[in-house]
Amino acid sequence: MSQQDPARLAQGARAAQRVLGSTSGSDRTQVLERLAVLLGDRKESLIEANRRDLDAARSSGLAPALLSRLALSEDKIDTLIQGVSELVAQGDPIARVLRRTELDEGLELRQVTSALGVLLIIFESRPDAVIQIGALALRSGNAVLLKGGSEAAHSNAALISCLRDALAAGNLPADAVIGIDGREAVRELLAQDELIDLVIPRGSGALVRTIQDSTRIPVLGHAEGICHTYIDAKADPTMAMRLAIDGKCDYPSACNATETLLVHEDFLPKLEALGASLHENGVQLIAGPRCHGALPSASVASEDDWSSEYGDLRLSVRIVADLDEAITHIHRYGSGHTEVIITQDPAAAERFLAEVDAASVFHNASSRFADGYRYGLGAEVGISTGRIHARGPVGVEGLLTTRWLLRGSGQGAADYGKEGRSYTHRSLPLEDD
Repeated sequence: MSQQDPARLAQGARAAQRVLGSTSGSDRTQVLERLAVLLGDRKESLIEANRRDLDAARSSGLAPALLSRLALSEDKIDTLIQGVSELVAQGDPIARVLRRTELDEGLELRQVTSALGVLLIIFESRPDAVIQIGALALRSGNAVLLKGGSEAAHSNAALISCLRDALAAGNLPADAVIGIDGREAVRELLAQDELIDLVIPRGSGALVRTIQDSTRIPVLGHAEGICHTYIDAKADPTMAMRLAIDGKCDYPSACNATETLLVHEDFLPKLEALGASLHENGVQLIAGPRCHGALPSASVASEDDWSSEYGDLRLSVRIVADLDEAITHIHRYGSGHTEVIITQDPAAAERFLAEVDAASVFHNASSRFADGYRYGLGAEVGISTGRIHARGPVGVEGLLTTRWLLRGSGQGAADYGKEGRSYTHRSLPLEDD
């Protein structure tokens, strides 16, 4: 990673982005194809770099949840390669025509997609985020400054080298991807609002809030991933058990893992079997007052538990009287990330999907599906729980803005008015005849 002055790094990224964003889509496609090859060719060295980070993290006593995120397995690298290949298959998103309008004869206006510009991404623990973010930036014509956690320093450096080498092999500026070291560098970059267009923090809600309070640059991020799974009165017990276990146990440290189980009071007779299965899978249950008859080994929930993102094999459980109480609980304690209903009642499902205010809302599916790769986006730069610009997993489309291109034949604004020409404002087909 470079040790240059942060302001110069941002300037270099801006210059590189202007080249990357204006080059042909086929050139950027070839860079992504080369990246997929490099990841495969360097798999052993990438895993070795990650092993160095894991050894140091274990020696320092890094929490198990963070160790899980830090690990870069062969399967994870294969998934990264597949995600890059999916971005290749999506085609070029830049300069796509969204609107064509004839303002007057010989005066045509087009609205086209365009890269946002320079992105500063701050993330914790997960080195695979380097490729997910970097590949999305390359596909969308953006430059990216990447600040990963120090616990993943060797892994991040090795993966950033793959991105930079893929760019260089395509005769494009490697500074479209730059690794950043140190908190002081981040503080300086957060002041570069004329050079950096968007900051995306990937990590805890506390990290997001700290970044938002430290910069004038727009920030796209999510609060805590406090995701609920609501088991309705008419839930299939077998499905409820399977989805509750998957939502909690598939990857407990992920932001889309289920943190609270809401259970309709009519389902209470079936809760004991569900609780036993969760316990067998290593889940520590933290239960509200009406649950303890069915969950005798559960600890007692406090008010703080309903708003906690555990990030491990802990799960809070609460009995609710009906769908209305479930939705009220979700809106009070949830973070707007992902919410799930399990039910065979179509009316209850449709109400939940329509009324729950969250970036992702599911019926009879695990909360773990809230992910850019699983959504077919190829990857994600993060998940946004805000309502402006992008919401939910942010893929290529969330990294685009638009520009207006006007082609005329010598017209001036003064030519139009009461005594002059009139605008036609005629909508045209997106494609030329």
